[in-house]
Amino acid sequence: MLLRLAGRLFLAAFTIAIVAPLLLVVFTSLKTTPQFYADPVGLPPALSFHNYTAIFEGQPMLRYFGNSVFVTVGTVLLELLLAGMIAFAIIRSGRRTGAWMYALFAAGLMVPSQVNMIPIYRFVKELGWTNSLTGLMLVTASTLLPLSVFMLANFMRTLPKEILEAGSIDGAGEWRLMTGIVFPLCAPYVAATSAFLFVIVWNDLLFPMLLVSGNRKLTLPLALLQFRGEYVTDYPMLLTGVAIVSLPMIALFVFLQRYFISGALAGSLKG
Repeated sequence: MLLRLAGRLFLAAFTIAIVAPLLLVVFTSLKTTPQFYADPVGLPPALSFHNYTAIFEGQPMLRYFGNSVFVTVGTVLLELLLAGMIAFAIIRSGRRTGAWMYALFAAGLMVPSQVNMIPIYRFVKELGWTNSLTGLMLVTASTLLPLSVFMLANFMRTLPKEILEAGSIDGAGEWRLMTGIVFPLCAPYVAATSAFLFVIVWNDLLFPMLLVSGNRKLTLPLALLQFRGEYVTDYPMLLTGVAIVSLPMIALFVFLQRYFISGALAGSLKG
């Protein structure tokens, strides 16, 4: 009885810790700047969506939204294509070769992206990809490749080997096995991986800040920095932008939450 009560109290505290910051963002986005500084954590005096209309009138948010969509969707699709082929090669290369390939990509997870900022910038500059959304997409995809391979390889290992052996006996080549059997069976896991990647790329600030300089190429997280001044920060407008940026992720989680759960369970059952 006490253990159950403690578990419920813990879940209630955890829920409050998650919901409270979200409510603070929503309440602040409904306030004016004087109202915010008068009562930072209180309820808005009146229900007003002025900040939501003003942010689109004062900033080309639709352009920034389009930039983020282009980079995010392009990066995720490229990631799934490359990581899917590499993960399939790992599970089909034999135990020794596959283990070495898997260890190589797993080791890539140990190197933070921040460590490679200077060589990445110099390499991108040599290629002439600075201030380019395509260059940003390729760099982001390359840095996330170890994570994608790590996830998809673990998922593909959960498939029964007898299915692939039966396909080989029927005359299917490696490409046919991958596109006709493995990828369709791994569709829930691919969806889970794409959802994780979407959240990471959509919220990324490091590489857009490093590689993008022109106002026309800003992504949404980078555009939000425009509401921060040297001495004054417009918190209501800033958190209004945060609320707008968060809407696609909330919608994604609502529609793909079962894939999050299945993907997490599959990754924990077999490594």
